[in-house]
Parts: sequence; structure tokens; C-alpha cells
Amino acid sequence: MKTITHVKSVSLAALAAATLLSAPAMAQAPAEDSDTIIVTAGKRDEDIRQVALSISAVTGDQLKAMNANSLSDYITRLPGVVFNDYQPGISEVVIRGVAATTYHEQGQTTVGYYLNEVPIVEPGFPIGIPDVDTFDLQRVEVLRGPQGTLFGSSTLGGLVNYVANVADASKIDAAASGLIGTTKNASGELNYAAKAMINVPLVQDQLALRLVAMQRSDAGYLDNPGIGVNGSNDFRSRGLRGSIVAHLGETTKVTFLSSYQDSKLDDQTYLDLKNPYIRDLPRAETQKTDFWMSSLRLDQEIGDIANLTVLGSITKKNNTTVFSYPYAYVTGVTTGDGAAYSVGDADALIKTVEARLASAGEGPFKWLVGISYMQAKKNSYDQIFQSGAGAFIDANPDLFGGYSGAQLTPGDRLYGYYTTSTNEDFGIFGELSFKPIEQFEITVGGRYFDTTAKADVLNQAGALGGYPGGYTPTDSSGSVNQKEDGFTPKVTLAYRPSKNLMAYATYSEGFRVGGINPNAGLLPSIPQAYESDKVKNYEAGIKAQTPDGRFAIDLTGFQIDWDNIQARLFGPAPSYFSYVVNAGGARIKGVEFSGTVNVNRMVRFSSNVTWQDAKITTFLPYPFDAAGLGGYPKGTTLPGSSKWSISNNLTLTFADVSGAPTFDVAHRYLSSAPTSFDDVSRRGDFNVFDLRASVGVGEKVRLMAFANNVFDKYGVLNAPFANDAFVPQGSIIRPRTIGLRFDWGL
Repeated sequence: MKTITHVKSVSLAALAAATLLSAPAMAQAPAEDSDTIIVTAGKRDEDIRQVALSISAVTGDQLKAMNANSLSDYITRLPGVVFNDYQPGISEVVIRGVAATTYHEQGQTTVGYYLNEVPIVEPGFPIGIPDVDTFDLQRVEVLRGPQGTLFGSSTLGGLVNYVANVADASKIDAAASGLIGTTKNASGELNYAAKAMINVPLVQDQLALRLVAMQRSDAGYLDNPGIGVNGSNDFRSRGLRGSIVAHLGETTKVTFLSSYQDSKLDDQTYLDLKNPYIRDLPRAETQKTDFWMSSLRLDQEIGDIANLTVLGSITKKNNTTVFSYPYAYVTGVTTGDGAAYSVGDADALIKTVEARLASAGEGPFKWLVGISYMQAKKNSYDQIFQSGAGAFIDANPDLFGGYSGAQLTPGDRLYGYYTTSTNEDFGIFGELSFKPIEQFEITVGGRYFDTTAKADVLNQAGALGGYPGGYTPTDSSGSVNQKEDGFTPKVTLAYRPSKNLMAYATYSEGFRVGGINPNAGLLPSIPQAYESDKVKNYEAGIKAQTPDGRFAIDLTGFQIDWDNIQARLFGPAPSYFSYVVNAGGARIKGVEFSGTVNVNRMVRFSSNVTWQDAKITTFLPYPFDAAGLGGYPKGTTLPGSSKWSISNNLTLTFADVSGAPTFDVAHRYLSSAPTSFDDVSRRGDFNVFDLRASVGVGEKVRLMAFANNVFDKYGVLNAPFANDAFVPQGSIIRPRTIGLRFDWGL
């Protein structure tokens, strides 16, 4: 395996993706051939400048320089990407507008998430979407456009691949980072972070161990008078990561990686948009998530012919969430401990294995073949409670069909459903590239997939049974079995007249597996299950830079046709039970531009601009039609799809001054977009500015002062329940946050 380095020259896509660079040498960006960023987007090590693909790679140094800790700090600064920042732990990245909600998908995500090429999100409703802390990451790769050929399902819009550093047997290494800050309206509480890494060779150049520990706390900025707490939405994340790497001779490498991260939210981050910074609910809506991924990887060189990779993993995830319901329900009480609430407990166990063989060396032909298998088992138990419900029913039997409280609300449970599911996904994939001449390359590939899904649903007795208006004192259960197979192709043409210019065109497909509707028994006309959906992607792009590296551009045009959409919809008040239907189609057209100019040794400016038009092309009916909507017509904009998203960054670097101080101004704009199909509310229409200044202290320490959202912009990120005045309605940008950070490294 080749060692991946972070060096002076930044490839075209990385230049465009980064929001700032702190190292003085980086500001010059000389185009030396040996200084490259290597990515694994094609499941082989490749120079990002030569990958015929819409890809951004943000390096660990760049993440550090922009003070990025989580996805929301950097992902929205990349072209074609937005972030449905709703509930920590299950907030979703959206690429190229492929989304049916600004909340989160009830089915499989439209973007795939990977940690060192291991999938960390399961089919169906995600138990958790790990927001991997950026500390000691080598880079984050973001691939735009469907990646169904090499990566399989859940990549309709693209994928995010976190690449964590693993043990290095060549040297002792260590690093630490700390942060302290404050957020407006945080009631005097501080934000803080403490992170550390140590790397130790156990046998020089043969065996090494790397350990990472981290903890971060973000102070809450929303006040909840219903529970008497200001700054109620405190958030804490912590994690451990460890790796062992063994070089068994010159051609064999074995890597063990284990990563654990959990999060704890004291109260949800969404609020009543009519009453800024207030969420008045009778109960704290807490949430806990965790994931633990362990993987074992073998990399074996087979002479000069091929490289073998075998990768296996086990991932465990848990999620416990409490929601408050300010509705009368059975007792009529909507305040205090007598108000209704739900408790959701879910866990998932994901096992994966992949084996692939990739050609080695140069030549007119390159090839890659592989097989993959995933098994995901999941349990989910959701219940709604209201204290005193049973006693109230016993005192008023005529109001509840003559049933007793013990029959309708055992343990004061108004309703509950328990689901168990098993998904299996088998794939055979491959790609073949041919260069008839040195400058021209054609690549064809495909994946055969075979998926199965089995689920059992138990709807439990309760006062909401037979919704609406009826009461069901008996449990009911059902089973759903689904099976599907198919083929996803990909064809790419690339033309590279020089090392500084490339043009390419691609046709690719992506798919997402189907699932079940556990609330089907509560809503008439709702199917028990829904099918897979598919996208077809057409794109063409140009990557170019001047020989001296001073100017660089990356321009891509694309069209995505989305068929048989898995649309997440909601039933009427007061329960708002969600469900999914397959209906309609959509077309997404867009242009992504990234540009970088190094004015001189001191001044660097980069800009990412995305224009996008995402609309329904086929009528999308609304099965539960209590509001008389009928459905959403052709021309309806997809939820959250802004026409424009822009990210700019200006960096000043004083390389000749002691400590090489840098000053950065980062700007982000997101235009207005509907938050749901019915267009009741909008998100976006905001400009956000961040400021940073850093200076080196000695050779090993760098200090940074930062101000995020410096003008304290109030910007709406989503509002899925905006048509209901009784519940909190959406999430907003974090208020102005200022602080200090230090980074130390050997």
C-alpha cells in the first residue's frame, strides 16, 4: 500500500473544495507532480486531479484550519451539497437535491455514508447517521452523483467517505486539540472540546498502534419555559478510535480499525419559528445515539498483476429518543407530567464483507472486479404514553366504547408498535477501462444486486388504535417480505490532453431499497410496504488549472431523472404519523462550479457556486387526503432544493512573519426553498459570514480565534411541521459563536 501524504500542491477538486488553508506553503499552490492528494473514490488509489468524477476531498489539515468539528461545519461549503441539520445523530446530507424531505428520510438515506470504505448506515429508517468527528481524519471524500456501480444502494445523490488515519509503523506521532467558546443565548454555558492522539510503532516499520480520544460539548441556545430551562438543547459528543496495522512482508498489510462515538442531546434543536429561540414544551425531548464499528482489512499485492483487498466489518448502533406531544389526547392534559410523550428505542447490527481485485501498474487496460454482502438486523419499539390515561378511561367508559383503561392503555400507553427487520444485500461489481490512445479513456462498469427484506410489525392495543376515531383493545401483527434484483450500469468517457486539463462525460445509475410502513394500520389507504426507487444521471465536466497552479476551475453540468420516488408524507393532526409511498418522478438539472485563484503569496480566493432546478415531472398523489390536497402537480419543487448555493473564502497568509499568521473570511449563501412538498414554509434565503485568525507559536502549536455566524443571522434550515401551530416547527442556524482553539502536534 502506498502512503498517502498531504503536501504543498492541492489538486483541482481539493482546491475548489477547501474553504481555507493555513500553511504558508499551501498559499503558493505550486503544481509539482509529486505533490498530490490520493483518493479512493474508484476503490483504488488515484490522483484526485485525474479522477473522471465529480469529487471533493477536504484534507485533515484543511478541516483543522477551518475549525471544523462536525458535518455542518464543512459539508455545506462543497458544491452541490446541502445539509438537513435537524436532530443530531440522524441529520442527513443531501447531494444534488435528491431528497423528498428536509426532515430525514423514513427509508434508506439518499446519500451513502462510509468510514474507511465501510458502510455505516443500514437499509430502511436510519437508526443513526454517524457524524464522525473530524479530529485525526486524513480526509473526507464527497462523491457527487449516483455511485450504484461500485458502492451499491443508498447512493442516489452520492456518498460521503470519512477516511480516518490508521497506525503508522514508521514513526512516533502525537497530537492534541482544545477549544473553548461561547454561543449567543447560551445562558452562560461554554462550548468546549478536548481531543488527543498517539501513534506508537511496536515493531519499527512492521507493527504499530494508534489511539484517539475526543469529547466535545456544544452549549444549548434555545429556551424551553415548559420545563423551566434556558439553553435547554445542550449537546455532547465523545468517542474513541483505535487501529493496529501490521506489515507482513513487503506485499501484505493487515489493518484493524475500531471506532466508537456516542452523542447525548438534552433537548431537541427545533423550535417555533414564530417565537425565535423558544421551544415551549412540557417535557424535555432527549436523544441518545451511539455507534461502534470494527473492521479488519487485508491488502495484498499479487506480483505486478493485481492488488487484492478483503474487508469485513461489524457495526452496532443504538438510538433512544423522547418526543413531547402537546395534544389533549385521552386526559385533556397538555402541560407538565400529564402531557403525552413518546419513547422510541431502536438498535441495529450491520455485518459487511467485500473482496475485490484491481489491476496493478500502467497500461492501456485497467480493471476491477469484486463481490460484496451486507446483512442488517434492526429492532425498533415506539410507544406513546400519557400519565393517568388508564384512570381517566375507567372513570369515563362511555367515551371510549366501553373499554377499560387496562384494555386500551396498559401502563398508560396510548399506542405502540414494534418492528423487527432483516435486510440482505448481495452484489457483484466491476469496471473496465481502456485507453486506445494515451489521452482518451473509456470506462464501463456495472453491479448486479440481489436484495431481500423481511419485517414483522406488531401494532399494540391502545387508545389510538384504529385511528382516527376508533379504539382497538387487541394487538395485531403482520409480516412483509420483499425481494428484488437488478443491474446498475455506468459509462465514462475521459479526455486528458495534458496533466492540467481533463474533460469527461458520465452516465450512471443509483438505487435505494424498499421498506415497510409500520403505521399502515393507523392510516387508511396506506400500503404496508414501499418499493425501491432509482435515479439515472447524465453529467459532463471539465477540470483545469494553469501549470503554475495559480488558477483552477472545476465545472460540471448534470441532469438526474428520479423515478418511483420514495416520498415521506405525514398524516393529519394530532399524531402526524409518517409513512412512505412510491409515486411520481422528478428531474434535477444543475451546474456546479468551483474556482480558485492564488493572487500572490499572501492572497487566495476560492468560490463554489451551484445552480439547481429540481422539480416533480409526474404527479405525486397524496393518499391520506384529509386536507383535500389531492397531490402535488408537475412542476412542484423538491423539498429543500435551493436554486442557488454559494460558498466563498478569502485567505490572507503572512508567510514571512513570525508564526505565519493567517486571516480568513468565509461566506455562505443559500437561496430560498420549500421545506416540504406543500410549500407551507421556506428555508434558506440567508448569508452567513465566519471569521478566523491563527498564528503559530513555536514549531508545534497553532492558536486560532474564531467567530462563526459573526452577524448572528437567523436562518431557517428546515420546517417539516410548519402547518401546525401546536408543535415546534423547524431548526435554525446556530447563533453567533466565538472562541479560541489550539492545535499541537509533533
